[in-house]
Amino acid sequence: MLHNQFVYITTNQYRTTVYVGVTNNIQRRLEQHYFDSRNVKKSFAGKYNCVYLVYYEGFESPKDAIRREKEIKKWRREKKNNLISKFNPKWESLNNQIV
Repeated sequence: MLHNQFVYITTNQYRTTVYVGVTNNIQRRLEQHYFDSRNVKKSFAGKYNCVYLVYYEGFESPKDAIRREKEIKKWRREKKNNLISKFNPKWESLNNQIV
């Protein structure tokens, strides 16, 4: 099974804000978030410095990934926190694990 679409969640340094997104290239997208947080600050992730990857899941189809992203975005923060904690209990940055 080849996953070429990803739903991901990033957060800020203090883990107080989360951003849910979808991409076909997590590494490139994280670089964009980092650039936005340092320079542009117009995007949500850039404004709130959500540059630390704490969750991701892969999909074969863009349609499935977008559907999942929309589902997660509708959740309350507590449910998002639980999803992240099950996947990444210490909320460690996974940025260096993405190749």
